[in-house]
Amino acid sequence: MSSSAERVRRIVVVALSFVVLGSVPASTAPRTGPPVLGVTHTQVTADGDSAADARARDYLTSAPLAGNQHIMGWGALNPEPSPGVFDWSTLDHRMDLLRRTTDDPVITLCCAPDWMKGGEPGQTDWDKIEVPPAEEHFDDFAELAAAVAARYPYVKNFLVWNELKGFFDTERNTWDIEAYTRLYNKVYAAVKKANPAARIGGPYLVMISWGADDSPLSGAWGAVEHRIVDAIDYWMAHKVGADFIVVDGSNATRDNQLPGGDAAATAKFGDITRQLRKRTGLPVWWAEVYPEVDDDGVPSAAPRRAAIGLLAVARMVEAGAAKVLLWQPQADTSFESVALWSDTRAADGGAPLPMAGPYAWLARAAAAHRPITTAWTGDTVRVDDGETGVSIDANTGAVTYYGR
Repeated sequence: MSSSAERVRRIVVVALSFVVLGSVPASTAPRTGPPVLGVTHTQVTADGDSAADARARDYLTSAPLAGNQHIMGWGALNPEPSPGVFDWSTLDHRMDLLRRTTDDPVITLCCAPDWMKGGEPGQTDWDKIEVPPAEEHFDDFAELAAAVAARYPYVKNFLVWNELKGFFDTERNTWDIEAYTRLYNKVYAAVKKANPAARIGGPYLVMISWGADDSPLSGAWGAVEHRIVDAIDYWMAHKVGADFIVVDGSNATRDNQLPGGDAAATAKFGDITRQLRKRTGLPVWWAEVYPEVDDDGVPSAAPRRAAIGLLAVARMVEAGAAKVLLWQPQADTSFESVALWSDTRAADGGAPLPMAGPYAWLARAAAAHRPITTAWTGDTVRVDDGETGVSIDANTGAVTYYGR
C-alpha cells in the first residue's frame, strides 16, 4: 500500500514508553457483535483504588474487551471454605471490576474448595490449588458452579475448569478425559438450570505440540500431541452439550523450540483455530495465549513481545476465533509474557505498553467483523481490516496506524 493512498500516522513507542490512548484510531465500521478479544485477570491487576489502577481501567473501557475471572485463585479466595458456608467477598470484588470495565464478563469455573478434594473444611491449602474435586464431590462442585451463575446472572459465558489441571492419569500416561467429562456434564447441567441463557464450554486443553507427531492438528510449526486430539474427540462424543470449545497454548513446542522462529511459529494459532472449527463444528475460544519470542529473557514491555503478540492474536482472529483472552494483562517481573499495561503497584503504573494500542485497535476491528489480514515483513508485523491498519516494529516498538 503506497503512502499516497493512505494517511499514515506514526507513534514511536520504545520498550518502556506509553501509548496515548486517545490517539489510537478506531476501525471505521461500528461494532456489530460481542467482543472477540479480552483479558483474564490474575493475582495482580487493576482492581485497586490508586491512580495507576484507574489508568489501567480506563484502558479496558477504551475498547470492546471481554474480562475473565476464576472463582478461586488468581485473585479470588475460597468461595465456599466449608460445605454450604460461602464467602463471596473477594469474588464480588473481582466481579465488580468486570462490571466496571466490560459488557462481556466471563467466569472460569475453577478451582475447587479443599473439602471437595480431601482437605479439612474451613482450611485452604493453596499448594493444592490445581487438585480437582474428588469424584464423590463432583455434584458439590456443580452446585457451587450453579451458585456462582445465580449470584452473577449478568454473566453469560462460563469455562469449565482450567487446562485439565489434576486430570492426568499417570498410569495410562494420558489425560483422564473421562473423569473430566463426567464433571463437565454435571457442571453444564447445573449452570444451565441456574441460568438457561448461560453459554458453557470446555475442555480447556493446552495445545501441546512437538516438531512432529501423528496428529490431524498440524502445520509447519509441528503437530499437537495425538493424546490431546483423542481427549478432544472423547469430550465431543460424550459431552451433554457445549456452546464453544476452549483451548490454550503457546507457539513454542513442548521442548521449547520455535520452528522457523518466533514469528513463523505463530501460524500455529491460526492453523489450530481453523482445524478445530472444522473438526468440532464449534466456535473456538483461546482462554490463554502465550506468544513466545526467540529471546525469552526480554521483559513484558519489550517491543518484540508486542510485535509477536499482535501477530499471534491477529492470526487467531483472521482464522475465525470466537474469543481470545490474554492471560495476565498487567506486567509483572515474575511473569514475562506480553502485557498491556505497566504494574499498577508502582505510582506511575497502569500506563499502556507497546501492544496496548494495537490490541485495542484489533479489538474494535474484530468486534465490527472487519476482514483481518496479517503480514510479517522483516521485523515488522502489520495487521489490516480492509480500510485501516496497524503495525509494530519489533526492534524499536514503533507503532504506525494506517488509513482513516
